[in-house]
Amino acid sequence: MKTLIYISVLSIIFSSCTKEVLVDIPEGEEKLVVDGRIETGQPPIVLLTKSNNIYDETSGSLLLESLVYGATVTVSDGSNSVVLDEICSQNLPSGSEEAIASFLNIDTEELAQVNICFYSTTNTAVYGQVGETYSLKVDFGGETYTSTTKILQPHALDSLYWKEDADNPDNGFSWMTLADPAGQYDAYFWECRRINLNSEGQPIDDRYRATFNPAFDDAFFDGLTFDFAYENPFNFEPDTPVDERGFYQRGDTVVVKFSKIDKPVYEFMEMKYTQLQTGGSPFATPSNLPSNISNGALGAWASYSPVYDTLVCND
Repeated sequence: MKTLIYISVLSIIFSSCTKEVLVDIPEGEEKLVVDGRIETGQPPIVLLTKSNNIYDETSGSLLLESLVYGATVTVSDGSNSVVLDEICSQNLPSGSEEAIASFLNIDTEELAQVNICFYSTTNTAVYGQVGETYSLKVDFGGETYTSTTKILQPHALDSLYWKEDADNPDNGFSWMTLADPAGQYDAYFWECRRINLNSEGQPIDDRYRATFNPAFDDAFFDGLTFDFAYENPFNFEPDTPVDERGFYQRGDTVVVKFSKIDKPVYEFMEMKYTQLQTGGSPFATPSNLPSNISNGALGAWASYSPVYDTLVCND
């Protein structure tokens, strides 16, 4: 009985010391977000948005509302300087739909249904060339934001092959052999698409897509030759059988786009895709994405020097 009285007294004491604490978390400062890329043989493409409050509900309409219009965007290779045109997806130059959809990471059908505006040019003077350094300047809202990136010498894979999974007949990953150059920093970015035809006679994938962890560097394998595998990023639809997700099927024809990227681009991409993979996890380490844009802007101005290789998924 004495024990019950003691416990009751303690409960009253501790409950009387409890105080509701309300924390007023300030909204984040709105910043310019730059998503720009340039690759060998292609025009620069720059998407500008404004950052949103982290607690805002994510939606397609919110992205459209955050688009930045009326900026002056200039790209220079040191000899040529070109002011990019503001182009909207509803009036794209013929033949550019696939490249733009790939850049925006949406299907070409979705691209035709929305009006997303970005900055690019048909002036070939600033199309990407290996070995060139490209400067980006964005003038918007009375502020100037700058960045530079260099298109590095590309590095091809030694071999590319498909290997059937022992537990999944007629399904397997794409395997490759990479001989990393010794004594220098190297970073890579992996994209792919299947080009075998569907029932309508069209390539089964309408664009290139990055895999789940597409960026890696040679911090742990400098100068080594080794084999590694990548999954199929297109094969995760809800109607795909669970035991087939992530695999390429026998008979698939896959084009691999294997790019060299510089260190600042790698650091941005590595953290970006890590956050995408761990988003919503209470055990993930919170961190800010690095940026190679000046004046406090977010995002990245990224260069790629791709090498293309084709894989036919047969033994």
